[in-house]
Amino acid sequence: MPEQELLTTPLNALHRELGAKMVPFAGYDMPVQYPLGVLKEHLHTREQAGLFDVSHMGQVRIKGAGITAALEKLVPVDLGQLPPFKQTYAVLTNEAGGILDDLIITRWADDEFFLVVNADCKQQDIAHLQKHLPGFEIEIMDQHALLALQGPQARSVMDELLPAATELRFMGGCFDSLELDGDSTQCFITCSGYTGEDGYEISVPADKAVALAQKLLAFEQVEAIGLGARDSLRLEVGLCLYGHDMNTETTPIEAGLIWSISKSRRAGGEKEADFLGADIILQQIADGAPRKRVGFKISGRAPVREGAELVNADGEIIGSVTSGGFGPTLGGPVAMGYVDKDYAAIGSQFFVLLRKKQIPVEVVKMPFVSQNYAR
Repeated sequence: MPEQELLTTPLNALHRELGAKMVPFAGYDMPVQYPLGVLKEHLHTREQAGLFDVSHMGQVRIKGAGITAALEKLVPVDLGQLPPFKQTYAVLTNEAGGILDDLIITRWADDEFFLVVNADCKQQDIAHLQKHLPGFEIEIMDQHALLALQGPQARSVMDELLPAATELRFMGGCFDSLELDGDSTQCFITCSGYTGEDGYEISVPADKAVALAQKLLAFEQVEAIGLGARDSLRLEVGLCLYGHDMNTETTPIEAGLIWSISKSRRAGGEKEADFLGADIILQQIADGAPRKRVGFKISGRAPVREGAELVNADGEIIGSVTSGGFGPTLGGPVAMGYVDKDYAAIGSQFFVLLRKKQIPVEVVKMPFVSQNYAR
């Protein structure tokens, strides 16, 4: 049986022109790195500005009278309190309290929301939304690309290119237009990202994506950045990757995402429960979860990878690593994963198995590197 052909983003040819190493990712042909290399791409984003192609993500517009209350049944967030052009992080839950996906929700109008969902999950997410939101207009914005400009110099670049973005602060958005290929092109810009740095995500019509990328790359402080550095950047600031650090078998409480559950949706709140899996999630808020996602400080310089087992002093398995690698900003290994609740306190010490050797690790507070969002 032939392998399924990889999908491509509107920037595929540009990636190749820039010398990218391309790999399969979430069904797409994506750049993992450019000639600069993962280490330098990572550090460049921390120090200046990096441009990421995130067009493989799903963009969805949902509209209709009463959509706020209907969507609140699928996410444990008080969307009624979300002002126009503000965003919120959210998790889509299932009946067992597990996480179907994590996403960003932006209010565009009283009865209209813009969602960005993970590439691996977008087809099942769309089916889930269509099943639970009958009668509402659901537009799959597959004719739009998504670019992310991240880093401390991102703001100065956007000040010149899309001035409306100047006033944006973390999790705020706006529409603005700029000339691309001789046409005035409307973009939707948000002050958000996946690196822990100040930065933006820009939704642009797909046929204008190359022109926008070229305009951004023309700035001296901007370099194209691949998936390799995107992963190490997000890991250093303790951000989850769906399918690795959380899945349908993981609750938001286990994942350390209690902050994503609005207080009004918790026990005693005005909008208590009334979302999928609420009974299990609220019970874990009250009584604690059996395991917890934590960050690890690892002895030595050897990085540990996803799947590595964690053991106590008696050699008993107490958890596993879900994300791990080298942190270029820190100059050493970083990792996070799940451990039994008895080992989740800051300062807890145990071991990770690395090539059958026990390497000491300690639970430390995340993020490993300070987040620099513009608030």
